[in-house]
Amino acid sequence: MTMRSIIGLDHVVVMVHELAEGARRWTSLGFTVSPMGMHTAVMGTANHTIMLEHDYLELIGVVAETERNLPGRQFLARRGEGIERAAFTGTDADDGVAELKARGFAALGPYDFGRAVDLPDGRKAEAKFRTFVWPIEERPGGLRVFACQHLTRENVWIPELTRHANTATRIDRVEMLAKDPAAAAAHMGRLIDRTPEPLRDGALRVETGSGRGDFVFLDRATLERRHPGVGLGSIPDEGAITIALTVRDAKAAAKAVGTKAAVVTDRCVKVAPAEANGVILELAEA
Repeated sequence: MTMRSIIGLDHVVVMVHELAEGARRWTSLGFTVSPMGMHTAVMGTANHTIMLEHDYLELIGVVAETERNLPGRQFLARRGEGIERAAFTGTDADDGVAELKARGFAALGPYDFGRAVDLPDGRKAEAKFRTFVWPIEERPGGLRVFACQHLTRENVWIPELTRHANTATRIDRVEMLAKDPAAAAAHMGRLIDRTPEPLRDGALRVETGSGRGDFVFLDRATLERRHPGVGLGSIPDEGAITIALTVRDAKAAAKAVGTKAAVVTDRCVKVAPAEANGVILELAEA
């Protein structure tokens, strides 16, 4: 029985040292990046979002050291920039906490917070959220996971922000490096009541539900076979490394990415981690 309080992958968090530089980089890759939003003071963070049709990417930077952002600061110190955590879409944060506790996980939350939003017509609004968090030690493949209940979706999925020059529409998958991919996939499966599925190249897929993006667990050799020609640099031995997005038009994506592309084919464009804050970015037609 799958969890009743989550309905699939909601967004992926990329920790960056400098938010302005992160926004510049992703804008140069053909994305429409939202204006910076300051989170509630207890969070001590700010963000830029890259909104897609039903999910999104979030660039987060630390603006003031607080207890709540300690894991993010530790991530930046240990690994540098990259994918630090992922969120599922939550339907009821209170129910989610109760559900996790009933399954033997010491869930954290619910937490209420928000951020100011500048609307396209010049008005001010607030995006409000309730989140609940799996225990920090439950990090399959080194990835923290939580769930996010959107209380003001209209102030997050702003139509103007979902249109991108590279024609990106949705998260297809997040690829996770692991020393033991089977164990990491099984760990994720236990957290969200999903059974890992072996893939033809030896990787394992964990679906998140509702047609949202999947997690794919693999070792470094498999990752290298999947992304020939992409300079991997000093990527970690373990952790989320690839964000694969579906685009409507790969040619438009190639034009938008331009010289920052590491690999271009008729149906796919790939960007190396050095150009995308520690992330292998794949833009591919379905």
